[in-house]
Amino acid sequence: MSVQPVTQALILAGGQATRMRPYTDDAPKAMVPVAGAPIVGYQLTWLAQHGVDFVTISGGYRHEMIRDYVGDGSLFGLEVRYAIEDEPLGRGGGLKYAARQLADPDSPFFVLNGDVITTFSLTDLTTFHAERSGDVTVALSPYRSNWGVAELQGDLIKGFTQSPELPYWINAGVYVFNPEVVELLPDRGDHEDSTFPMLAADGRLVGYRLSGYWRGIDTVKDVIEASKEIRAHGRVLAEEFRTTDLNT
Repeated sequence: MSVQPVTQALILAGGQATRMRPYTDDAPKAMVPVAGAPIVGYQLTWLAQHGVDFVTISGGYRHEMIRDYVGDGSLFGLEVRYAIEDEPLGRGGGLKYAARQLADPDSPFFVLNGDVITTFSLTDLTTFHAERSGDVTVALSPYRSNWGVAELQGDLIKGFTQSPELPYWINAGVYVFNPEVVELLPDRGDHEDSTFPMLAADGRLVGYRLSGYWRGIDTVKDVIEASKEIRAHGRVLAEEFRTTDLNT
């Protein structure tokens, strides 16, 4: 089966992310530095490495900081345009608004939440999506506990396993959308509360179990841990993509 590559993507970067203060007191979540580079920098380099040519960034709160950093996308080898909300539309509404500004509105596209850093293969995700009958494929990551889990023998604690992976899969915030889904999105609100349940009931929502590095950046602790992981595994972005010191 010949699979047509997906060459366009949409990044949802409009949220204020109050749980990440003080990082987001005066900056959007996508511009929070991780090991020296903003989250959106990791996303754009990853997309470019997997054959994406065109990206639309959906912005809201302090969107001008993203534009100042990314510009026209040429630094990343991409063409980037912006869909700026005049008022908050929610993730689903923002997605619908921005999707109408894609390079090719009649072709499939990737969607990224603006708070994830990952390195899994988008080529594999594209193939998986094309081979299924769904209209949206959701990348899923293993669920890792935030707490230490006790190892019990009867009533005796034999030890603790820190932050183990549990036998569940969570939404990784990366998707492939078929273009016809755009009109099913809400004008305001969250697509995960409306569109996704409808697609799931119709058998048109598919889950792809990713393998490889993935980290959601949702709290100050996540920023610190992700920075350590990226430095430890040699995934630091080149100097031209950084906005702060490498140890930030």
